[in-house]
Amino acid sequence: MMAMSIRPIIIHPDPRLKKVCAPVPVITDELRRLADDMLETMYDAPGIGLAAPQVGVLKRLVVMDCVKEEGAAPRPMVLFNPEILWASEETNTYEEGCLSIPDQYADVERPAEVKVRWLDRDGKVQEEHFTGLWATCVQHEIDHLNGKLFIDYLKPLKRQMITRKMIKLKREKARA
Repeated sequence: MMAMSIRPIIIHPDPRLKKVCAPVPVITDELRRLADDMLETMYDAPGIGLAAPQVGVLKRLVVMDCVKEEGAAPRPMVLFNPEILWASEETNTYEEGCLSIPDQYADVERPAEVKVRWLDRDGKVQEEHFTGLWATCVQHEIDHLNGKLFIDYLKPLKRQMITRKMIKLKREKARA
């Protein structure tokens, strides 16, 4: 078993976060290792979801685990080529954040429920109906694969303010 490693998370603004990712034609050991690293990186951050472009890989791969209850067993999920098959008319608003936009949160309205199809790490087709935080998270992560960030849902002024904070943060990190 290969040791998992924590990968650096790309901070917005970065052109890689605005690119549409390529579908994964075949699931290789290398991609499974990437998925394991992404889970490790996500848990370490800590976060509930992470998309491959956030670690600099422009492939359609998402990992997530929205189990928040104390003492509950984690449920790490690996989704290759996830696609939304159905979304509810009913919406939910959650305060979203993003590991690529640290310490910035804003309310985003999305469909309350979605049905998603994806390939698991063995290349088997999976489908699940997600609700609540899971639904929000999977939509947020799939957006990443399409070059969209949660701040793209915000009014321009708020988006620019957050982007300026990120530029400043990146400058400070570069100096450190």
